[in-house]
Amino acid sequence: MKTLAYGLAAAVLLAGATGAAAEPKTVAITAIVEHPALDAVRDGIKKGLADLGHTEGTDVAFTYETAQGNPATAAQIARQFVGDAADVIVAISTPSAQAVAAATTEIPLIFSAVTDPLAAGLVSSIEAPGANVTGVSDMAPIGDHIALIKEITPTVERLGVLYNPGEANSVSSLASVRQEANAAGITVVDGPATKSAEVQAAARSLVGKVDAIYVPTDNTIVSALESAVGVANEANLPLYAADTDSVARGALAAVGFNYFQVGVETAGLVDQVLKGTDPGSIEVVFASGSDLQVNKATAATIGITLPQAVLDRAAKVVE
Repeated sequence: MKTLAYGLAAAVLLAGATGAAAEPKTVAITAIVEHPALDAVRDGIKKGLADLGHTEGTDVAFTYETAQGNPATAAQIARQFVGDAADVIVAISTPSAQAVAAATTEIPLIFSAVTDPLAAGLVSSIEAPGANVTGVSDMAPIGDHIALIKEITPTVERLGVLYNPGEANSVSSLASVRQEANAAGITVVDGPATKSAEVQAAARSLVGKVDAIYVPTDNTIVSALESAVGVANEANLPLYAADTDSVARGALAAVGFNYFQVGVETAGLVDQVLKGTDPGSIEVVFASGSDLQVNKATAATIGITLPQAVLDRAAKVVE
């Protein structure tokens, strides 16, 4: 009987200890659309948190939703995450971040892959974002992009830019492209598309008007990149991208970030917030590092010879 009593007592203590275990903190991730760059950010966040000692199912639990390119759906997802009382919401892309910012001023919001968080109205300043928000910007090295275009195709005088005028990050990117291109003696021609189904028509509208096409880090355009590549190849137009993941999908060349690493950098901010740091006090991080990638198959298709100097310094050459 005495042994049984001890056994029961131990079982009660064990049950109590188990019941007292902390619930995993919920990291809710939302993205405006699924495409390789944004998917890489999501995967980088999970890997980065694991590297920082967080174990999925033990101290963190992930949820993920994509808006499939629909801002109204992004707002619905944001409200859902707020209703579920997530501990941290990570918003990948500007539209998703704006949707979450509109839905809560209390739950920590960490944005990622947002080109211009100031122009998007997400933060008060880069150094002291304020409120419940901080994150990682993927403001692209536009000057490097224009220099690459001039290096590979020095005769380019008119550059078509595909972009969504409804995305704040795209409008900001277009302004930067126009500034850098004008300084290099290149005229920019707009190719607006407000949804992915319009991308092919927007690309076709540029044929005969431009010498090359450029795709910024615009989620609408990137989600339908193959349709733009098809138009460009048919017209023997070089199509450049700000997103290196687009090169494997047919873009001629790109200088940009490794978006998996952008996700890893984002995880560092999430880790700080999970440990109790006020997000509004964490300075916005600008993504670091850039890779050059080129596509030799695309070059052959459109009859362009890639300079050896470009091939020599490329981090990846798609054959």
